[in-house]
Amino acid sequence: MYSPGHAGANAYARVGVQTGVMGASPHRLIVMLYQGARQAIAQARMHMQQNNIGARGTAISKAISIIESGLQQALNKDAGGEIAERLDALYTYMTRRLLEANLKQDETMLVEIDNLLATLEDAWVGIGPEVAQMTAAPV
Repeated sequence: MYSPGHAGANAYARVGVQTGVMGASPHRLIVMLYQGARQAIAQARMHMQQNNIGARGTAISKAISIIESGLQQALNKDAGGEIAERLDALYTYMTRRLLEANLKQDETMLVEIDNLLATLEDAWVGIGPEVAQMTAAPV
């Protein structure tokens, strides 16, 4: 199904991602989760447009998994207080909408969740310098 060149490229990409994860700060890991979820949604949109039902479902499942098992599980509700509680509710909403988008084959719902993730990603990237400064400061 795939040419040998694709296997090499895929292996190279996996090594790049694994290396990036292993060397990433906790802040960078969250950025990578946002990017991964958004990439999965972009793939789902493409598969929806091509009427490729199986691949669409797989891509949406991947986005849901990243949101639930990555972003939502990373929340520290004790330390994060109200912000963490609101993010938790937002992530629950996102997963529900992604399931609904898959069932109804509704691309606008996918766009909605991608926009929400983009906003959160931008905000997270925006606090990067502050996080770096805090982690570099002597205790």
